Amino acid sequence: MRIQLTAVGTKMPAWINAGVKEYLKRMPPHCRVELKEVAAGYRGHGNGDIKRVIKAEGERLLAAVPPRFRIIALERRGKALPTEDWAVNLERWFQDGDEIAILVGGPEGLSSEVIVRSDELWSLSALTMAHPIVRVVVAEQLYRAFSIVDGKPYHRGSQP
Repeated sequence: MRIQLTAVGTKMPAWINAGVKEYLKRMPPHCRVELKEVAAGYRGHGNGDIKRVIKAEGERLLAAVPPRFRIIALERRGKALPTEDWAVNLERWFQDGDEIAILVGGPEGLSSEVIVRSDELWSLSALTMAHPIVRVVVAEQLYRAFSIVDGKPYHRGSQP
């Protein structure tokens, strides 16, 4: 199975890169997760033309997704799934041979074109998160979900 974490931004703090790298190296050999970064648009001083920036970022995100990949967009209005549901979905997609692209927008979120093109919209939380942190959260949740699927002791969230 291949999963592509596709995110806006190419200059992340070292601690973000280290966190993502740590969780991705823990992934099982039967699941390859790749981080694909696309350039953030220039925002200048002040708002500028934010709609144009978001649209261009969305075009770059979609262009980075390989053909036939299922697209999961992370969006604040998306469906909030518990970790166990991530595991169920990932196991089903693994069994079906699906390949997944998880899209993370920039500071202002995703373009309407990305939302429309996505197969599913997921929300990580009702909290607002800085978009670099989302990468670490997604990498950890992928590892946690596969730990559930593989019967590893990492996840303890469903214990009574």
